[in-house]
Amino acid sequence: MSQSVSFLTPEAETAIVEAIRLAELQTSGEIRVHIEKSTSKVPFDRALEVFHTLNMHATEQKNGVLIYVAYQDKNFVICGDQGINDLVPADFWDSTKDLMASHFKLGNFTTGLVSGIAKVGEQLKTYFPLQENDQNELSNEISKG
Repeated sequence: MSQSVSFLTPEAETAIVEAIRLAELQTSGEIRVHIEKSTSKVPFDRALEVFHTLNMHATEQKNGVLIYVAYQDKNFVICGDQGINDLVPADFWDSTKDLMASHFKLGNFTTGLVSGIAKVGEQLKTYFPLQENDQNELSNEISKG
């Protein structure tokens, strides 16, 4: 049994995967969501570790974005690879995190994740529009730790 059962219902997971699929229809960028109960590490360090474990650093244009959630710790991190980090406005990641946190504080985790995915997708579309020969380089499924 998955340890994130108490965090997201199967319907919520389906909605999140669909949000990723829809966002990626318009961009060559890659979005992943990783959920785990807790981490003993600094959340950003753990997110970077997961980023590399999922091979997100291996995208051709360095445009992968990971949304990492440690739900029992009430922590989440958004990490973008160098290609996207070099292009987005300086406050983009913080404003995206604020948007998601506003939903999380109300207990609306699915809405928070879906809205964050949509906002990331818009930025990816701006800087990395879908190419004619684009291939989905990474799975859209939620990974779990």
